[in-house]
Amino acid sequence: MEPDLHELLRSLRVWDPAVTDLPPLDPDAAPAEPLALFTRWFAEAVAAGQPEPHTMSLATADAEGLPDARIVMLHGADADGWSFATHAHSRKGGQLADRPYAALAFYWPVLGRQVRVRGPVGAAPAEEARADLRVRSTGALAAALTGSQSAVLGSVEELARASEEAWERARREPDAPAPSWTLYRLLPDEVEFFQGDARRRHVRLRYRREARGWVRELLWP
Repeated sequence: MEPDLHELLRSLRVWDPAVTDLPPLDPDAAPAEPLALFTRWFAEAVAAGQPEPHTMSLATADAEGLPDARIVMLHGADADGWSFATHAHSRKGGQLADRPYAALAFYWPVLGRQVRVRGPVGAAPAEEARADLRVRSTGALAAALTGSQSAVLGSVEELARASEEAWERARREPDAPAPSWTLYRLLPDEVEFFQGDARRRHVRLRYRREARGWVRELLWP
């Protein structure tokens, strides 16, 4: 018997008290700039046992303005921006070349929290992309060496052969170059912190970048 999607949806609940804690967010006590609060929230998500807290959705648009989204991994966040990596010839790499602006979204349900980030995106220098790849796992290097990301694949056997060759090379040459591997940085114009509340009085704190610095403001949930 096939599962009934609508029955499944009706059976689900958000923020089950047995597994979710909803800490308060005091906007008046928030730091003056968003990176400090993001770092604190990220550390709290890790401490709370949130699975894969470093994964995030990345939204881009193609040359016609049609939206696209996928899950990627955060590689870092500092004064230069929030960073992630992919091949320049991948679908998202091509979209960023056409429209160098993107949005990120983190969701940490164990704490009922979201963080939304958006702003212009630029590519880091090639040597920084190489350094970023060197500190990752053998599997990450093998995936980067496999190449052809987002191209049409003829068969799963073709992928298996290319992957095996890439794994062998990654083990043999841990510093093997992947020329199209690109480290991107999103420099935020806007960062929003969403803290869920059991009575649906969610706190939404938005930071907006202006010429004089960051402006903080509350949004209706």
